[in-house]
Amino acid sequence: MCLPLLLQDKADLVERYVDGFPDLQRRLLALMDSWCQPGFDIRVVARRYPQTTLRLERLSPRALGRQVLRLLEQHGLDPDLCPNVITQQRLAALRYLCYKRLVERSVSRESWAEHVQGLVGQDQWLQEQLLQLLTSHDNTALVAQCALDLLLPEERLPASVAAELRQLRIQERTAEAPPEDGKDDHYQLPIPREHLHFLASWEDLARHQEELLQPGQVVGMDLEWRPSFGAGGRPRASLMQVAVEGRVFLLDLPRLSSPAGGQAAQAFFRLVSRLLADPSITKLGYGLAGDLRSLGASCPALAQAEKQLRGSVDLLQVHRQMRAADRPAPGVDGAAGPRGLSLLVQQVLGKPLDKVQQLSNWDRRPLCEGQLVYAAADVYCLLEVYWALCREPARFHLSGDLARSLRRGERAGPGELPPLQKASTSPQQVPAGEDAAPEVPARAFRVVCDSMLQGLARRLRCLGIDVLVLATGEDHRRAAEKRKAIIRLKAQEGFSVGRRARRRTSIQQPPGLDPVAPKEPGSGFVTRAGPPAPEHRSTGGPVREPLGPARSHPTELSVARQEGRVILTSGLPYHKLRAQVGAGRCLSVDCSLKARQQATAVIRHFNVRVTHSDIFSRCQACNCHQYLKVSKDVMKQLVWLSGHPEGPSGTGDEAAQIEDERETGSAPEEAPGGCTYEPSCRWLEEEDLQSRVPATLGDGTRLQLSGVPAGVLRRPGLRHFYCCTGCGKVFWEGSHLGRVAENFREVLEGVPGSREPSRAPSPASSPS
Repeated sequence: MCLPLLLQDKADLVERYVDGFPDLQRRLLALMDSWCQPGFDIRVVARRYPQTTLRLERLSPRALGRQVLRLLEQHGLDPDLCPNVITQQRLAALRYLCYKRLVERSVSRESWAEHVQGLVGQDQWLQEQLLQLLTSHDNTALVAQCALDLLLPEERLPASVAAELRQLRIQERTAEAPPEDGKDDHYQLPIPREHLHFLASWEDLARHQEELLQPGQVVGMDLEWRPSFGAGGRPRASLMQVAVEGRVFLLDLPRLSSPAGGQAAQAFFRLVSRLLADPSITKLGYGLAGDLRSLGASCPALAQAEKQLRGSVDLLQVHRQMRAADRPAPGVDGAAGPRGLSLLVQQVLGKPLDKVQQLSNWDRRPLCEGQLVYAAADVYCLLEVYWALCREPARFHLSGDLARSLRRGERAGPGELPPLQKASTSPQQVPAGEDAAPEVPARAFRVVCDSMLQGLARRLRCLGIDVLVLATGEDHRRAAEKRKAIIRLKAQEGFSVGRRARRRTSIQQPPGLDPVAPKEPGSGFVTRAGPPAPEHRSTGGPVREPLGPARSHPTELSVARQEGRVILTSGLPYHKLRAQVGAGRCLSVDCSLKARQQATAVIRHFNVRVTHSDIFSRCQACNCHQYLKVSKDVMKQLVWLSGHPEGPSGTGDEAAQIEDERETGSAPEEAPGGCTYEPSCRWLEEEDLQSRVPATLGDGTRLQLSGVPAGVLRRPGLRHFYCCTGCGKVFWEGSHLGRVAENFREVLEGVPGSREPSRAPSPASSPS
């Protein structure tokens, strides 16, 4: 009973069905986990239900994995029920840790080795994946150091790494500079070491209570907890930091909060409650509400901590105001590598935080000296940022109202921000004058991104921008050869025969289309993308390119120079590349922003002009900008043949059913704002098809037909489909254009409230 419901994306009904039945819950999780194993093809299961309108896009391994982990936590079941999901979760954590260690270098050797060993354990498959991740990095000395920290056997390492590892063992040296060498590059705690106090008993609290509860003062607050990369939800908070002027107090939460009825616990709960409830004490935080929720989850007696809060300033909200103004602080590169609080500290105080201890084991006692100093700096910087903003609010483009609220410690309502300072240049407008970047049309703007910016790449392609994306493990030095190989392949295998070449026109992807996503390696199914996915930060795997990486010598620099592409990256690659390219040709993306916000920032930074006709003029998956139009009748035939490769039966009843199918159902949904138009696409002709079963274009591109729902083929008013000639994705008219236009309203030309008034109606918009 559950299986067809899952195929139709009715997981809520399935959850209600198994509610209260642990055996059914375990069987459900085992089933969903089996669909996450590598190489599993969900279409094999879907064929058993040919009359059901399926929604396979929600059954990708990643989406299923999220559901499985949520249900595991919700029902308190054993993670061993779901080995495939847990293994994939650990692999994702390994990739993240390798990125933090090998690329950002923002985690200490000891913490990295501890986390990696805990994730891999004795799992042979994960050990192989770890070796591949390490050996794909080109810094042999750093890889050898990691191998030494993990005690990896030499025989399993490449010869160059093994040789470096032997040298490390013989000479007993490290492969990286001592941490002290980088101190001048980061924010330093401005108070003496003896003014850090570690409080672990009720006597400690009583001794410092007066300093902590002094009326009228400003207090910084933060939490630390041990990182968790497995199932089971967020771990318990381990340390609470409280900073006052000239002092930092580190509260040992495990000892102060247990036993719950003990003297230390009661003293701790009273002190924190009084601190939060006193409106005369200004409480500072960065994401303060989230920290208080974590504190309440760790200490049930403080479950109402967020509701008790009076007189607070969340600097995260202030930072969002600064980013919304789209103006970095004077003398500060607003596109630098740090993110979050570290970025705010750099913008205001000039140097970022050193986050090397962020992922360390905060449950360990005693904490090492590096952890103590990091925890103190992480909270004391809030005071210094607050004081700097109050002294010079105009310098950081804060409004007078916001400056007054900072000084008073007023708390804005949920989701509310004080108004921005009025300025001659609004954030929606590109500044005029000598410093303004020349305007460039979206389709003439070309960029190259690394694999950590896949969300940004999709948004930019959605707006018609030519985006080349590096694959996972592919460094910036391989992008040029990859691009040349793509061009050669298109020249050799493209539409270059017969009259197809002569009749080829500039084809745009139609707006308001619902794409059928390309087949993902290992997933074995095709999905139809409905409404846009929720916004997320741009981390994770790559945006798929039509050709794998080529192993050759050209660098991303040659791509940028030869093809006029701008480099979009973040973290360490940005710092390496920006000095080697011309001014304004390399931009570091703020990864604390969501993908839509990143795309908006890129468009504003380079003064890119985006119009309605640019939207969906490129395929988000393969970057191709050429499409073929297919009539509904032809699409019905192709879809039917894809499910019946043996051809029509002797009676022809089933084929006749396709031809004679009555149009039923509701009218097609209109895009918000009436954003519809007819793109200039050439019709698909018989000679364009190399074969009908499977439907394959002349250059070998197979049309992705499996995800076209039967309901779409019966939709009244829907006349055409559009096929990407690069990857075979299938699109149809829907409401997506209106949603995209609304999301990018502030940078879209010709939309009321956008950065420029419309000079003429856009071909993508209907008259109002």
